[in-house]
Amino acid sequence: MNTVTRHATPLVVASPQWQEMPVPTFSVGMELFVAAAGRAGRLLPAIVHDALVHFADGGHQSGAMLLRGLPVGTLPPTPPSPLAPADKDWISEFTLLTVARRLGQPVGYQPEHGGDLVQNVVPTQAALDRQVSTSSRVRLLFHTEAAFHPHRPRYLLLLCLRGDPAASTTLSSVRELIPQLPDNVVETLFEPRFRTAVDESYLDGRRNALSAPMPVFSGGTTRPSMVFDADLMVGIDQEANDALRALSDATAQCHTSVALESGDLLIVDNCTAVHGRSPFTPRFDGTDRWVQRSFVVADLAASAADRQGRVITTHFGV
Repeated sequence: MNTVTRHATPLVVASPQWQEMPVPTFSVGMELFVAAAGRAGRLLPAIVHDALVHFADGGHQSGAMLLRGLPVGTLPPTPPSPLAPADKDWISEFTLLTVARRLGQPVGYQPEHGGDLVQNVVPTQAALDRQVSTSSRVRLLFHTEAAFHPHRPRYLLLLCLRGDPAASTTLSSVRELIPQLPDNVVETLFEPRFRTAVDESYLDGRRNALSAPMPVFSGGTTRPSMVFDADLMVGIDQEANDALRALSDATAQCHTSVALESGDLLIVDNCTAVHGRSPFTPRFDGTDRWVQRSFVVADLAASAADRQGRVITTHFGV
């Protein structure tokens, strides 16, 4: 009988001392709003500020940190789709971008909700059984966020506005996985013998194409990085495919999970941990799970040729 291997849990930081941060009247997508969020970093509780600094500098064994008790404002019913209007204040958006700016630079990706810096992730009728963030009835497989992208985010931020106890975000860290794998599999995963397809939402009707060969693991064994997508990645030969299968099996046996509650902000180190989500049953009655998502890169310079403002516009497919 298979048993689940114990996995480090996210670093949890809870602070009841959130100082009220004046939300600017600018639109969330405006640079003035982001600049105000950057300045508001000085208002973060000291325990939160210092934990963010420590996480950015040294990471965590689990590849994730969970901030609890964040202000999210007064919430209307959960919108029926990510782009549907929601009559709400901007407290949660400002809170999210304040933390994002302390970690780096928030960006959007044009195919993801039009490049919004803060995206509403809610279950939709059209995506019940698909491997996308708006699905619900299927298990979202472990993946690096935008594994195929040359400008993939350094951090993924998930702020829960309205939770669902059945919907757990799952995490599996490369630091926890390597000790579970045979040495020959680890060696193979450090070699550039893997290719990944592009997520369908980035293709806009164009034909998919596999990436150039790349390693799954990189950076050495003391502080390794991982790029992995259980749904989109393939090996270039049988030995590489066997290594991917072993890695998939290891993530199934060695992971942790957290059911986000209102006011929880999960920060995923996208170089250290892959993430997924358990299935849950949506009601579509305005009370469903509602998470706001942001992507953070270390700096904006690397994507300058593929970016308009803070929106990365890289084209994929043929």
